Amino acid sequence: MPSAEKLAKKQLYFDKLIDLCVNTPKALIVGIDHVASKQMSNIRVELRGKAVVVMGKNTMIRKALAIGHEQYPDAGLETLRASIKGNLGFIFATNCELDDVRAALDKFVLESAAKSGQVSMVNLDIPSGPTGMDPSQTSFFQTLNIATKIVKGQIELISNFQILKEGDKVSASAAALLGKLGIKPFQYKMEVHMVFQDGGVFPAAVLDIQDAVLMSKFLAGVNNMAALSRELGIPTEAGLPHAFGNAFKNVAALIADVSFTFKEVEEVKKFLDDPDAYAAANPAPAAAAAAPAAGGKAEAKKVVEEEEDDDDAGDFDLFG
Repeated sequence: MPSAEKLAKKQLYFDKLIDLCVNTPKALIVGIDHVASKQMSNIRVELRGKAVVVMGKNTMIRKALAIGHEQYPDAGLETLRASIKGNLGFIFATNCELDDVRAALDKFVLESAAKSGQVSMVNLDIPSGPTGMDPSQTSFFQTLNIATKIVKGQIELISNFQILKEGDKVSASAAALLGKLGIKPFQYKMEVHMVFQDGGVFPAAVLDIQDAVLMSKFLAGVNNMAALSRELGIPTEAGLPHAFGNAFKNVAALIADVSFTFKEVEEVKKFLDDPDAYAAANPAPAAAAAAPAAGGKAEAKKVVEEEEDDDDAGDFDLFG
């Protein structure tokens, strides 16, 4: 049976995690596979005063979220609990944005050598050319069937060779050769897996959505709502501008041929009475901009012609 001290520590952990999940509106759920303790320490220091980092065993996290769901059934903790799979932790943004937290995580990346039996996370080619290894070490290349030649006392690859393929296990020979070449192909850091915000859990891809994309989707939704309301004849806030616009067109059409008028329709009636005169009196912005430019060109041409005339006058010799 756990001691009273361990039970007290567990309860403090449960209370802390539940409080953060309920009272902090946004958090990142991060994967911490292969993250070194020094990396973790540096991240905590970087985020001090901006965010709270909470790690723990899955059993404790699930237990805390189950207790929290009973206390706060509308906080979305049951959905969060269902997403806890694997070696995960939380970073709660208490005094910053989620993008700031992600930028801080990208600062601390650890390079690692390949190990035998490890699943490769990258595709890696050894480039052709000199390797810096002496001829006595050709056995490493022969084991992997890599074509080589000896040039100026060192081993040289004849062509590029793919030594690692994403998803395949690293062989002992490949790990040994990469170690000899001093190549560390893997990089480890805290990876953002999911986002917890306002009781919902979303994929990490939502962090890459720009404001322009959100605005375009919102405006598309407003357009759809306006079209639906107009088709059904049900007034909505989105459809009101279109309804008023159509109503104005109908009123303008009714009074086009009668003497009755009002201020808003006077410009329309002027256009209907004489379209050509109205167009001449109210030129389009492009035409209005083009007119001064054309006038400027004409004036410049006139000045050039006058200068040419002056030059011709200077050719007369009054004393000849």
